[in-house]
Amino acid sequence: MNDREVRELCLRLLRDGASPAADAPGPADSAAPAGFPDALLSHDIDGDIAVVSVLRRGSDVFRPDEVMIEGLTFQFRGGEWMELGGGAGSAPDRPLDRRSEDELGGPLRVYASGRTVRNADRLLPWGAKWVNQARLRAADGVASIRIGSRLLAVPEHGHVAIVWGSRRAPVLEALDADGGVRGVLDLEHPAVPAHA
Repeated sequence: MNDREVRELCLRLLRDGASPAADAPGPADSAAPAGFPDALLSHDIDGDIAVVSVLRRGSDVFRPDEVMIEGLTFQFRGGEWMELGGGAGSAPDRPLDRRSEDELGGPLRVYASGRTVRNADRLLPWGAKWVNQARLRAADGVASIRIGSRLLAVPEHGHVAIVWGSRRAPVLEALDADGGVRGVLDLEHPAVPAHA
């Protein structure tokens, strides 16, 4: 898919509420063989802001075989979703294989984060408002992630995108299938273990 088609797929997901897991390749495709399709991995909506993560094959002449994971942020304004920006980074080997807690170093592991300005059209340079995103992997056995009052189901591949607009990053709770807390991750300080 080209960039325009990926953006259209993201906008359709946000407008229509389609499940990104239905579009994502499964573990059998985890090595991302040549010619694999770009696929939606995960999305999160918090009020009028959203993030969508996408598994993509590199498209430029220097990295045509590199597998990337891109996170795109959006804001709902004027009755429609508008893209704000995003970023991408290299995907790990076998990106769709679910990892164990031992491999990840805990139930949740952040592998990318970023922010985009949501009021770039302001006249004065101060007063910027931000849309923050984090992309993480959930270990095998983590069924959902609680972020305040939101509950996100973890797709089979374990990749989860989180969005927030507040100044302070949220605290995430990794839950098992029975709703038990497997671990807590404070996105403000992801390198410091948090306790339930």
